Amino acid sequence: MAPLLLLLIPLGFLTGLLGTLVGAGGGFVMLPALIFLYPEFGPERVTAISMTVIFFNALSGTIAYARMKRIDYRAGLVFAVVALPGAYAGTLVTHYISQRMFHLFVGATLLVLALFLLYRTRAGAQPPEARPGPVPPKKLALGGVLSAGVGFISSLIGIGGGIIHVPALIYLLGFPVHAATATSHFVLVFTSATAVAGHLALGSLSGDWPEIACLAVGVVLGAQLGARLSKRVKGNWIVRGLAGAMGLVSIRILLSALAG
Repeated sequence: MAPLLLLLIPLGFLTGLLGTLVGAGGGFVMLPALIFLYPEFGPERVTAISMTVIFFNALSGTIAYARMKRIDYRAGLVFAVVALPGAYAGTLVTHYISQRMFHLFVGATLLVLALFLLYRTRAGAQPPEARPGPVPPKKLALGGVLSAGVGFISSLIGIGGGIIHVPALIYLLGFPVHAATATSHFVLVFTSATAVAGHLALGSLSGDWPEIACLAVGVVLGAQLGARLSKRVKGNWIVRGLAGAMGLVSIRILLSALAG
């Protein structure tokens, strides 16, 4: 067990680095890795570990983005408040879904999102580079509705929600890519904390603290580096990288679920 625990530190670092760079929290790296490393864990246990580590990642990344002044706090607070009930509901549902169905749902969700992002970037739909002034009320309301659904799905499959939230902020609400990643990370602090509280109440985190501690050390360090690197990466390449990572992971999870 000790060698496996040591491997979790670099896994956490990679999760923090990539998750913060694209504003997704790193669940798209963390969750598949946990599924493969601990195939005996049920959906409620693997999502509990993932969401706990995502909380530390989101907190570390948010501190870094706050220093860069990239977070839209007004929109972020609205999105966070409406997402909280869904985040808790998703946590409850993980206790009633089979492992195979859980893997199929995770894989299918990631694959659809990957194809959507690849289509948008290949079609020449450039992400906005700037948006003057605050988010208009109508788009703020739309963002709230989307966030409610994102909160539920993210807690259900343990990926944090940023992988869905960032594309929505960019293509539906007109956020610049770097503002979208930073604001998504800010929202993720609240939704992941809610999911973790739910898992604690339900007893899903009873004996996994050594794994969480090793992963948390890695993500905190990786998140700081990811935020710094985001200054040098163009928005379209962030979206493409996000799509590529999701596509590979989704195919691997689907093949594993179908084989089982």
